[in-house]
Amino acid sequence: MQRLITPAKTYSEIYDTFRWALPDQCNIAHQICDRHAEDPDKIALIHHVGADIRTYTFREIQQRANQFANVLTGLGLNQGDRVMVLLPQHPVTAISHIACWKAGLISVPTSILFGVDGLEYRLNNAEIRAVVTDQANLEKVLEAKKLAPSLEHIFVIDGSPEGGAMPFYETLDRASDSFRTLMFSPDTPALINYTSGTTGWPKGTLHGHRVLFGHLPGAEVLFDLYPQPGDKMWSPADWAWMGGLGNTLLCGWNYGTPILVFPMAGFDPELTMRRMGEHAIRNAFMTPTMMKLLKPHSHLVERNNVRLRSIISGSEAVGKDLLSAMLDIFKATINEGFGQTEANMTLGNCSGLNHYRIGSLGTPLPGHKASILDDEGNELPPGTVGNLAFKRPDPVMLLEYWRAPEATASKFIGDWMISGDLASKDEDGFYWFHGRADDVITSSGYRIGPTEIEDAIIRHPAVSMAAAIGVSDPERTEIIRAYVMLLPGHEPSDALADEIRQSVRDRLSKHEYPREIRFVDSFPMTTTGKILRRELRAQAKAEQSGQG
Repeated sequence: MQRLITPAKTYSEIYDTFRWALPDQCNIAHQICDRHAEDPDKIALIHHVGADIRTYTFREIQQRANQFANVLTGLGLNQGDRVMVLLPQHPVTAISHIACWKAGLISVPTSILFGVDGLEYRLNNAEIRAVVTDQANLEKVLEAKKLAPSLEHIFVIDGSPEGGAMPFYETLDRASDSFRTLMFSPDTPALINYTSGTTGWPKGTLHGHRVLFGHLPGAEVLFDLYPQPGDKMWSPADWAWMGGLGNTLLCGWNYGTPILVFPMAGFDPELTMRRMGEHAIRNAFMTPTMMKLLKPHSHLVERNNVRLRSIISGSEAVGKDLLSAMLDIFKATINEGFGQTEANMTLGNCSGLNHYRIGSLGTPLPGHKASILDDEGNELPPGTVGNLAFKRPDPVMLLEYWRAPEATASKFIGDWMISGDLASKDEDGFYWFHGRADDVITSSGYRIGPTEIEDAIIRHPAVSMAAAIGVSDPERTEIIRAYVMLLPGHEPSDALADEIRQSVRDRLSKHEYPREIRFVDSFPMTTTGKILRRELRAQAKAEQSGQG
């Protein structure tokens, strides 16, 4: 399939000659599914569960998505209504998104890691009308539904649904598998992906159908001049996050690349190596944390005949030592990239054209413009640390924060979108990460806002106040540490710390609970009564360096 970038001998030529050419009318579903379904035998997805391997063609995905689009519109959902997809990587996850986009509905990818509080907030904030989930998550949905009046329909893909939920497959079997995909302007809303909140609850990042096209030049570069004959893709990244959904599912299916899906109870290095070898995977997207877990199992590459061609890594810094080790293990091109929920796949390296700096975020990918700004929006010279920013218009960039005009306005200085990260640019145009300008915690590839965690901790009957920060960790980049002040009559103890951890896991998600809890008598505060998390971070850093 034809690339968007023009082949050239140098990366500079590729970047300088690139121009966006968005269609006047488009639909993500047409781009990643319908046009490939014209070939009834073209493979879209391999679903490997235990000993069972099921292959889906694009035609089969299209027919199921058509059925679900008919079901949703038949229930009275109209263009612009929101549907939550609360599933792990699964064929129905893709089918559900495509069905929504076909009918002009807005899909809301949501991680199964979230607990009742996290679901209730998103259900209400987006005024979700329908949810697609499984038995493992149905109880949470039914509990959250009690306080979410907009939710009318729940579809369950397995087992015997309860609480008025509908069986997904049986419901689809009664619907027509013919549906005319609606076409829209590129700015028409397609999905809401919630981002981490640092000064409040998470914000819904609204993206248009254009977001697919915004990803493509980055994928072509980072997957080493992708696509190429024989490419086949896999990533453990959750499709509820922009990295998993955008980097793999959207980009892979845009080019008709088969995608492998297999369930794992946590990241399993041995199973990963086995599956990549069995299915001849050529392209992978993995976070550095996952690479660190694979490193001790390098002997399994030859044993399982793993033959990767290209690897994208992101979400956290890879580091020179880890990158060198992965190159030795996989003998594949590894490119580090950078992106966010608001604007994904914007910076990256291209080692295939000798355009890279180990440890850097890379340079702007084709079609994207970046800079380092001061707080007034002035561009800073090379070597100066400032706000990493990206310039609009850009198809990969958010349309707005969902129903949050003030938050949307504050995200920009003029036409520059402020990322919230601090970085510098060297004389060669490569960007280097220096830290966060906000309080987002980066752990195991997840960007986690402290507000939800603190709110969950404070709900515990023994807690008066709480503050969550990230502290450096060699395996996860950062782990969550919570500083907790107790109410009178309660004493610190290991048992109480465990109780608080578990309450956060139950309310939010497994990746948002504090691995460390420190009980304190007071907090550093601003004159207006806000906890100074930056002082807690400085204190933690001093402790780790042996100065505290």
